[in-house]
Amino acid sequence: MLIWAVGLEHIKMSTTTVPELKQISREEAMRLGPGWSHSCHAMLYAANPGQLFGRIPMRFSVLMQMRFDGLLGFPGGFVDRRFWSLEDGLNRVLGLGLGGLRLTEADYLSSHLTEGPHRVVAHLYARQLTLEQLHAVEISAVHSRDHGLEVLGLVRVPLYTQKDRVGGFPNFLSNAFVSTAKYQLLFALKVLNMMPSEKLAEALASATEKQKKALEKLLPASS
Repeated sequence: MLIWAVGLEHIKMSTTTVPELKQISREEAMRLGPGWSHSCHAMLYAANPGQLFGRIPMRFSVLMQMRFDGLLGFPGGFVDRRFWSLEDGLNRVLGLGLGGLRLTEADYLSSHLTEGPHRVVAHLYARQLTLEQLHAVEISAVHSRDHGLEVLGLVRVPLYTQKDRVGGFPNFLSNAFVSTAKYQLLFALKVLNMMPSEKLAEALASATEKQKKALEKLLPASS
């Protein structure tokens, strides 16, 4: 088991579900050499007072997107540091997929080093909007240049768990995510106090168990 630390609390997560990432400061990331690539993504969210079926609190609405490759991720992409600052590069990509929304350094949340053969530092930005502003972003995204091409549509993350302990957030976590997106989602929900650590851990455990059972059904029984 992997212990994923956030502040003084910990969330236990299966290493097969969420790989461990090393967090670094923005200043450390800016000092990395030319051998590193920089990806910048944005988490847009809003408080949501609504109730599903009139009884399940929605709490927050968080936007992610379905990509051209069938993976879920946050809006954003790679930024060429030779020509763009992190924020200018991010806003350029957001303009193609969301419309006119612009983020600033004040929206910066975190930087993490990715594992694997490619040396990438993943930067995440987060901005809280009103629910009306979030809906306006959703409408604008449909008319953006990349809609239907690189971006197949925005989705709202269901930040609740139904009575069966699978419906809602656990089911959502069972989807396929690109690169660091799943880790960044869990990290942001924790550090922004949008979901308690124990609820994150429970949802992740339920999602992992569901995936395990699905895999067992696909594999032939051992003789």
